[in-house]
Amino acid sequence: MASTTIRNLDAHTKARLRVRAAHRQRSMEEEARNILRTALAENDSAPRNLAAAIG
Repeated sequence: MASTTIRNLDAHTKARLRVRAAHRQRSMEEEARNILRTALAENDSAPRNLAAAIG
């Protein structure tokens, strides 16, 4: 698997990630992977053409 480093993450975002991970009994790394996976899966279902999205 690939490795990614996120630099310059502000303290507030890091704290929210830590709390969210703890609530789900996950590591911060696992929670970040889950957030990315979910966000990208939602994006895949979005229309690729703005005119088609507007209807």
